[in-house]
Amino acid sequence: MSARETILRKVRASLDAERNAEQRAETVAERLARAPRGLIPARGKLPQEERIALFCAHLTKLAATWRRVGSADEVPEAVATYLRERNLPASFRMGSDKRLADLPWSGQRSLEIRTGPSDGTDEVGLSHANSGIAETGTLVMLSGAGNPTTINFLPEHHIVVVEAGRIDGDLETAVGRVRRRFGRGGMPRTVNFISGPSRSGDIEQKIILGAHGPRALHVIVVG
Repeated sequence: MSARETILRKVRASLDAERNAEQRAETVAERLARAPRGLIPARGKLPQEERIALFCAHLTKLAATWRRVGSADEVPEAVATYLRERNLPASFRMGSDKRLADLPWSGQRSLEIRTGPSDGTDEVGLSHANSGIAETGTLVMLSGAGNPTTINFLPEHHIVVVEAGRIDGDLETAVGRVRRRFGRGGMPRTVNFISGPSRSGDIEQKIILGAHGPRALHVIVVG
């Protein structure tokens, strides 16, 4: 018997694990089935319009930019305007997300759209967020072919589209939204929570944007 097995046997004996194994399993299963909800901060308990305003205010504090449009049909023009105002090439990378693919891109003929994961050479990436979190100005990004995670981190500029109706007040509600969408055992491999552009203060405590990812984040709020 190894030292590890000896220690674990003593732990099991002290917990009386063998005798209570069935009861313990039932307790764990019940807790997983009825997971308690955490304490929700008051600043997340707001009416929808106030949640959206709080979300956008936090984006500004986090050195991100944002624009609100009335409908999804206005997204292509908003993307083109962002690129033009920053003297960026009229091209970007996006995944196969149907909500993005179905937008009226033909109205912006100057735009070059590349699809698929980023290989690190793209200056601009476009993604669709699953939701936003008002209390922190955070975007909830789900991995997959629709919105490849590489687009979240490799391009210098990251443009993210999020529906106003999917801006939740708090983290717990946003996570619950993901769970309801995929169901038990079907969560995406990666969930990224993005709050502003990449930054670091490791060197001389000076904030540097773009240290580990995009140096610019632009959010288009639809609706």
